[in-house]
Amino acid sequence: MNRLAVAALACAAALAAVSPAHASEDATIAIAQAAAGLAPNKYVWNDPGTPEAVTVVVSLPEQRAYVYRGSIMVAAATISSGKDGKDTPVGVFPILQKREVHRSNLYNDAPMPFMQRLTWDGVALHAGRNPGFPDSHGCIRLPAGFAKKLFAVTQVGSTVVVTDQVVAGEPLDASLLVEADAARANQEQLAMIDAQ
Repeated sequence: MNRLAVAALACAAALAAVSPAHASEDATIAIAQAAAGLAPNKYVWNDPGTPEAVTVVVSLPEQRAYVYRGSIMVAAATISSGKDGKDTPVGVFPILQKREVHRSNLYNDAPMPFMQRLTWDGVALHAGRNPGFPDSHGCIRLPAGFAKKLFAVTQVGSTVVVTDQVVAGEPLDASLLVEADAARANQEQLAMIDAQ
């Protein structure tokens, strides 16, 4: 065997020996780097579909949504949150309701595909116009492809954090999961659904 072949085999063996934690860390860095440069209405998705819980973190100042499996970032997208006077609330919210086909009962029957309700007074994640800046009536609008994929990996009760902090490039920050009054109220509503 020539030296080039031996070197290639050694390199392949070294790559194969990379630990899964290191590989996940590299994937998180790649997603975070790609997220930083996303144009409006674009997303990146690299979800291995492992069994860890899915958490969504929405950063209002960045106008980005980040999806985590456990503490590993697996996807990111641009968003459009609430405009001035129709601000998107900050807090920790369970998904209260999911509807693949939904229309707004508040705003002229507007389509809200892949709707995932965060509050009973009308705030939800859904596919919609996504110019890359705050432009909604309080909802979090997502690129259509991202909204569809997100809808498929979440369930009623999955956690969504809406924050006024910059979070790009970080593994899931557990301090973001501290419950706010709004989250406690939503947990009570979620418990009522479960009891029925």
